[in-house]
Amino acid sequence: MNNTAPLKSDHLQTWLDYWGHVHVTGIDLGLERVIPVAEYLGVTQPNAKVITVAGTNGKGSTTTTLAAILNAQGFNVGLYQSPHIYRFNERVKLAGIEVDDQTLIDAFVQVDQARRACDLSLSFFEATTLAAFIIFKQQQCDVWVLEVGLGGRLDVVNVIDPNVAVITNIGLDHTDWLGDTIEKIAFEKAGIIRPNIPVIFGGIQELPKAIENKAQQCGAKLHVANRDFFYDYAEDGQSWNFASSGLTLKLPLGALALENISTAVAAILLSGLKVSQEAIAQGILNAKLQGRFEVRKIQEKTVIFDAGHNPHGVEFLLKQLRKFLEYNKQYTEVVAVFSMLADKDINSVVNLLKNTVLMWKIAPLTVARAAPLEQLTSALAGETVQQFENVQAAFQSALESTKNNQLILVCGSFHTLEAVWEYLEECQ
Repeated sequence: MNNTAPLKSDHLQTWLDYWGHVHVTGIDLGLERVIPVAEYLGVTQPNAKVITVAGTNGKGSTTTTLAAILNAQGFNVGLYQSPHIYRFNERVKLAGIEVDDQTLIDAFVQVDQARRACDLSLSFFEATTLAAFIIFKQQQCDVWVLEVGLGGRLDVVNVIDPNVAVITNIGLDHTDWLGDTIEKIAFEKAGIIRPNIPVIFGGIQELPKAIENKAQQCGAKLHVANRDFFYDYAEDGQSWNFASSGLTLKLPLGALALENISTAVAAILLSGLKVSQEAIAQGILNAKLQGRFEVRKIQEKTVIFDAGHNPHGVEFLLKQLRKFLEYNKQYTEVVAVFSMLADKDINSVVNLLKNTVLMWKIAPLTVARAAPLEQLTSALAGETVQQFENVQAAFQSALESTKNNQLILVCGSFHTLEAVWEYLEECQ
């Protein structure tokens, strides 16, 4: 273990590098080490309403919508999410604004002092999550909106008992860590459920038994999409309807996926917090998140960025893409700028996309887990493929060569999107 801690006056990046090396592994599921440190810091029982969100996909959109609605109502909201896109600070927001470097550093100093006092090592994710909790406590946030990093049962976010538990959906991802079946993964996600609290399941799939069983064991009231609450598009194309027992709301369409927005609305209504319909509507309009079916115009070309990186996420992407093409009939072909991580289910993702994508422009990512070109090419056998040295070059080619009837889809990984965004920043 590296015992040379940075100083309070050091740069944020110095601290992030330190947390990246202080523990033997980057991911180390289990709460045995982190609970004593969290208790030492006094963050395990916040004087606030806590909404915890787990799930395979849609956590970012759901937590973003929850925080936006609560901010619109005037609550002092602490929002914790991961991963970040550009800056680590994106993970910790107060009233919708990223915290500054010094606030994070001050929290890191406290986390490091606490882990030393407890004579324990912390992983990067554990240390940085505890830092967020310290900030929310110090800022006396009314509501903590917490996104689970991996799984649920053994994730560091689960050291805090939520007042509302949200599970967005269950898909096959992180199977090395969470299990290789929907039920095994659902068991891990259901670990955030506590006795006698409302639990929202937002998936449009069949409710996994593991979630139903855990809710029953805890005496927690389970609210399931398309069973206990419903949503559908209004005929005007500008709004949608939310309905649950004895309640119907007409709400504006937002920038994020309706499945996740409706899950957030259900959670708000069950939270016991006083929130007006006006605040719900305003929050939905305010909620934005990079890389979730994000449509942009770049050099007169239409580009869609989507961070879906597993079969479940890509099915969701395709559903939104079909709706987009239905309303924008000028686009008849899709060109993909594509790369993935080697440990993801590349074959299944390609199989889902190949009937929609006309041309693939592929390149290896510049991260440790990147899929090599050979792996990408093998998965795309029989497809029309162009290879590039890096994602930036693939995107530049797409911008230069796409026709008016083609749109560009950047997908496969957050890292793929990040490479393109960096390229766009450099071009400005």
